[in-house]
Amino acid sequence: MSETTASLPTLSYGSMSRDRKRALWWSYFFLIVFAIFFLTPPIYMMVTSLKTSAEISAATSPWIVQSPTLQNYVGLLTDSVFLRFFRNSAVVSVIVVIITMLVSVLAAFALARMKFWGSATLATGVFLTYLITETLLFIPLFKMFAWVKETVGIELINQWWVLILLYPTLTVPFCTWIMIGYFSSIPKELDEAALIDGATWFQTLTRIFIPVAIPGIIAATIFAFTVSWAQFLYPLAFTTSAEELVLPVGIISTLIKGDVFNWGQIMAGALLGAAPPLIIYAFLMDYYIAGLTAGATKG
Repeated sequence: MSETTASLPTLSYGSMSRDRKRALWWSYFFLIVFAIFFLTPPIYMMVTSLKTSAEISAATSPWIVQSPTLQNYVGLLTDSVFLRFFRNSAVVSVIVVIITMLVSVLAAFALARMKFWGSATLATGVFLTYLITETLLFIPLFKMFAWVKETVGIELINQWWVLILLYPTLTVPFCTWIMIGYFSSIPKELDEAALIDGATWFQTLTRIFIPVAIPGIIAATIFAFTVSWAQFLYPLAFTTSAEELVLPVGIISTLIKGDVFNWGQIMAGALLGAAPPLIIYAFLMDYYIAGLTAGATKG
């Protein structure tokens, strides 16, 4: 034993300390690179939003504000058209989140706990549908809407509420996948005990699974809201008039006129539009991470 022990390499405290310092230095280096890479665009947007159009056009440093002004923000927040964009986005996002969570929670519970033939394949298929991007879907959807108008006479193009029907095609698959992973991580003894006590599947869901799965539900809700709030292609393709536009498309449509770009208000509008998701992530980030990583610790 003594010979074996003596032959093992030993690390001194000094070498361990040097390795730790080296690891910390590399960690700080990559953290600084990460911060610069991701913080530079929003900082530049904020600086530009505080400039007048004349200062933006002048050949001065883009990172220095000579005469700071809040006029770009005031102009947007007092503009009824911009406020309409904001209202449309808020209404659409909230309703889509409600629809998404109702469908996702019920579907995920059925696929994770109510085992039936093909449930595993169906769960995988639900996630694979999320991988189909909206750039491949909006043309078939456009054709379907045209067919509905010709057949039934209902106009679905240029209606803000039609986005409520479209966005769940993007949010439901991934939110269902998140909830499947979270429900699968809950011990089976809980629902088995509830069923033995005479509870129905719906009571098991509402009284046991939903309270336990609150972090996963919050994570799915944040994801659904973010996708609904920031979606650009669908509203660009299916809405045209100013009354029906949502915020991402409305900013581009109204603040870019021909080859004239009102950069100050564009940047101010983009920052105002990013504020709701940013606030949500700031307060609920821990729940979001816990919900996304729940399935990783299963088993």
